[in-house]
Amino acid sequence: MEHPEPDTKNWTWVLERACPECGFDGSKVDPTTVAAQVRANAAAWRGVLKRGDRVHQRPPSSPGSGPVWSALEYGAHVRDVYGLAVERLTLMLKKDAPAFANWDQDSAAIEGDYANEDVDKVSYDLAVNAGKFADLLDKVRGDQWERTGMRSDGSAFTVASFAVYLLHDPVHHLADVEQGFEALAEAEQ
Repeated sequence: MEHPEPDTKNWTWVLERACPECGFDGSKVDPTTVAAQVRANAAAWRGVLKRGDRVHQRPPSSPGSGPVWSALEYGAHVRDVYGLAVERLTLMLKKDAPAFANWDQDSAAIEGDYANEDVDKVSYDLAVNAGKFADLLDKVRGDQWERTGMRSDGSAFTVASFAVYLLHDPVHHLADVEQGFEALAEAEQ
């Protein structure tokens, strides 16, 4: 199976302005509301991953672009994003300015064989990881929102900016999946 093109963009700009692809505007998100939004997002993913055989199908790609992920592959990615978020937020709350190792999401998808994972397990694990992340955010108080962490590319986060930044990924990929389902439906006509 052909693999999607690696995403090498630095998405930290979503903290400052709206994403033209999904509409998420991090500049308007109150970090104290992210936990509730994470829980709502996880519930939406449960619905997406219950769409039968369609979740395994990759939609046709646009001319000039490489293949895109199936809903299952996006769900497995979001599961891992939430899992990584738990690890990184925990570090930020326990250590002063921890540095985060680079995470190659494309290698993770290939090595994890996202396309062939069990849908029910992905859905369950996504909900668990999202719940853990939301629970951690619910416990953040006062000046903890200003604790810092550093990405491997040198981008600095506070707990507040990290929470908002992280929220964009699963929101964005829900939009990707809905567009993919639409493309699959159009291809069948």
